[in-house]
Amino acid sequence: MPALFFNIIKILFLLLLFLFLWQIARAIRSHVGSNPGARAEGTAAELVILTGESDTDRVRIRPQGHVIGRSSDADIRISDPYSSEFHARVGMQDGHVVVHDLGSTNGTYVNGRRVTSPTSVTRGDTVQIGKTILEVR
Repeated sequence: MPALFFNIIKILFLLLLFLFLWQIARAIRSHVGSNPGARAEGTAAELVILTGESDTDRVRIRPQGHVIGRSSDADIRISDPYSSEFHARVGMQDGHVVVHDLGSTNGTYVNGRRVTSPTSVTRGDTVQIGKTILEVR
């Protein structure tokens, strides 16, 4: 009887471990931007950097998205002391531009409201990262 009990406990432990690792993999995939369901539809959108210092002024939004931040490894690098190294991700999902905050210290704002979950934006909306303001066009 005790052997059967311990075998059941082992199986439950392995199941919980698998579920835990699966959730970690999903979280990493959402932050890295490899969303297989994301696709660009309709006309292409672009991001225009209105304030702050960056290497580029206009960026056409790719379906897989762009990571924006202070790091030299970020897709769109901004020189803003109030931004995180990997601050936010902007990409296309089901034909819409979506903004994800990547756990930044100072937060990401869309039209003055803090982003707490993936947020869909439209043309003319502003995205604030630190003191840098970007507009979706």
